[in-house]
Amino acid sequence: MSFFQDALAMFKKRDILFLESYKESEDIYTFIFEKEDDLSWIPGQHSLFTITHKKIKNNTRPFTIASAPNENVIRLTMRIDENPSEFKEAMLELKQGMKINMTGPLGSFNLTDNSPSLLIAGGIGITPFRSILKQIESEGNGIEKPIHLLYLDSNKSFLFKDELDTIANNTSISFTYLDSRDDLMQEIDTFSTLNKDHGKYFIAGPKSMVKSINEYLKSKNIPKKNIKKDAFYGY
Repeated sequence: MSFFQDALAMFKKRDILFLESYKESEDIYTFIFEKEDDLSWIPGQHSLFTITHKKIKNNTRPFTIASAPNENVIRLTMRIDENPSEFKEAMLELKQGMKINMTGPLGSFNLTDNSPSLLIAGGIGITPFRSILKQIESEGNGIEKPIHLLYLDSNKSFLFKDELDTIANNTSISFTYLDSRDDLMQEIDTFSTLNKDHGKYFIAGPKSMVKSINEYLKSKNIPKKNIKKDAFYGY
């Protein structure tokens, strides 16, 4: 999506209805909102979400939409620790029937061509890939390009693992779960050796992880145009 299209999307604002929330793991929460019929997004995109039920200092934050459009809900999944920000405290206070505001969708973190693609997720950075992969699964196994997901999680908790394993069984997409940065780099080297300049790289996760992998790819002479990044902040 171009800068101009993103600028136009900033004027697309709506209130979305909160349905439910639940814990995915010890410190990961998912929030489900109603999706109106006229709303859609490209899998991998994010939106800006604004708390409206109480006054807080920083009431707007970007989050990836973790659901695919055809799931007919808006799913936000985020890490919330023991000392959450005001924004995340407000999210935990949501009750069924309450609303928050959504601006967008925004961004171009999505698969757009038939190049071999390496998806590199770190921890909570799996959320845009969940949307992308769920959409591919729903459209059948007619993908022409090889897609491989590398999922790095030093805690081995692997958010959405059951869903990802189901997608692996239903499609030709391959998955590798990793808990070591060295192993991750070896997998990246294998992919880059096989695909040379034809491969596309999508990196999503904590800011420091995205930065270091981007620098590693550049050191391997991967063209900048072949790398897309989605860095996650703490909020």
